[in-house]
Amino acid sequence: MKKIVFLLAIWFSMSTVILSQPLSLGGKVTSSKQAMPLADVVVRVKGAPTVVKTNAEGQYLITFDPNSSRILVFSHPDHDDLEVSAEGKTALDVTLTNNVRFNQYGVRVNRNPLFAEERNGILVLESQKDNYRIWFDFRVQVDGAMFSKETLNPIGNGTSIRRARFAAKVEFAKNWYGEIDLDFSNSELELKDAYLQYTFNNGLELKAGNFKEGFSMESTTTSRYLTFIERPNVIATFGPSRHIGIAANYRHNWLLGIGGIHFQDIGGVEERMFSEDNNKDFGVDEGVSFTGKLVAMPYYQDVNKGLHIGVAGSYRTPKTDAEVRNTLRYSTRSLTSINRKKYIDTDLIGNIDHATLAGFELAGYHKNLRLQGEYVMNNVHRTNDLPTEKFDGFYAMGSWLIFGGKYNYNVSEGEFTQVARGKKWGELELALRYDYLSLNSRDEGTITGGAGEGYTLGLNYYANNNIKIMLNYAYLNHDRYANGKGKLFIGYDADGNLTTDPKVVVDANGTAGEDFHMIAIRLEVDF
Repeated sequence: MKKIVFLLAIWFSMSTVILSQPLSLGGKVTSSKQAMPLADVVVRVKGAPTVVKTNAEGQYLITFDPNSSRILVFSHPDHDDLEVSAEGKTALDVTLTNNVRFNQYGVRVNRNPLFAEERNGILVLESQKDNYRIWFDFRVQVDGAMFSKETLNPIGNGTSIRRARFAAKVEFAKNWYGEIDLDFSNSELELKDAYLQYTFNNGLELKAGNFKEGFSMESTTTSRYLTFIERPNVIATFGPSRHIGIAANYRHNWLLGIGGIHFQDIGGVEERMFSEDNNKDFGVDEGVSFTGKLVAMPYYQDVNKGLHIGVAGSYRTPKTDAEVRNTLRYSTRSLTSINRKKYIDTDLIGNIDHATLAGFELAGYHKNLRLQGEYVMNNVHRTNDLPTEKFDGFYAMGSWLIFGGKYNYNVSEGEFTQVARGKKWGELELALRYDYLSLNSRDEGTITGGAGEGYTLGLNYYANNNIKIMLNYAYLNHDRYANGKGKLFIGYDADGNLTTDPKVVVDANGTAGEDFHMIAIRLEVDF
């Protein structure tokens, strides 16, 4: 027994010495590109500090503690990392995958793997480190409209591709954002948003390029989330929309401030030609606008209810995208893009010094109920002792998500976004709006461009995040001055003949002017 114990002790001691000896492993590292030996590859034991590098022939020899892991990690800046188990091996040769890529100019580019997700119907590509994100916005709106036939001026029924949009949006380096947005509806290509934005750590945003001025909440709300097929006449007429400029956006708790300096409207080919000709032939400045808005949001922390109180202003000098210099023109197509008649139209107003806009906004929501309204005043100041032309208008609307959906409000932008549907099969929304616009100048003004009101009843079906179907019934009532620059009939003269002259029309107040009914439908897909 003593001999057995003695032999076991000797065997245990020898085993301990043998097992405590460092282990060595060598091999060769090659590149997947032409199987060339790879120098300066970092070889380390996973979870241990042991690190070596391959020599010029790609060879390495590493020694590690037997108690450490048996996993070797191979790293090289031009290749993908590789982890390999060395368990039971006395030699280990590996091949690393080359990851160097070049652009079309032969310059080596950095690589950042992206993973793809569908988020509320939008395709998003995002990096693992969350330092790069790109997504695409496709939007197609197909409209159709039918009009009452007993009108002074015949209106043709019709259809159109109201919008066909493609936008690419990207966030990079954490704080940077860029966007380009194109509309090619009805075979006409038009640049919409095109800007670069930087967000500071305190929440301040600065952006430069072509984008919407921060004036009206209904104007800045994307067409993707509109409650009615068309924006109210007062916003379609006075809303500044997109211009080249620089703007800042800052929110602190319940207060949101937006302000910017804006210049030319990119517009279409004709507008751009007018602007270039005025610059070339007359050396005219393209005009400038100073636009800002303040919004108070008392319930900014409550996701189920909210109150929006806003005031906006804009100082605007004449732009050069008009055919005649130092002029302004205000007009609208009365809640439809299919009826091309512009009943309410000032024609060109000359001798313009500047115009000022003032807007007041009030909106509130509670879960599936929403109210919203805006009032806008527009004063056009003229030179040569001509009177100031004063126009105004407003709208008020309410909506109800019938099956328990919820309205969502974006406190960073001060506007409503995508609704939350109440049922798996979708959501129905019932909405009612009244809007009024007057281009008949008040007080000592001389312009009578007409006035009109619209009553619109809307029913929207939100099938999912991508499909939306809208049905609108509207009644439009115009006054005797809404004659489309003298081209449209507004009633009858004393001899019973149709006339375009408001001075000779004998129809009583409230009956003169074109009135019509309209039923419109929109099929919309967003993805």
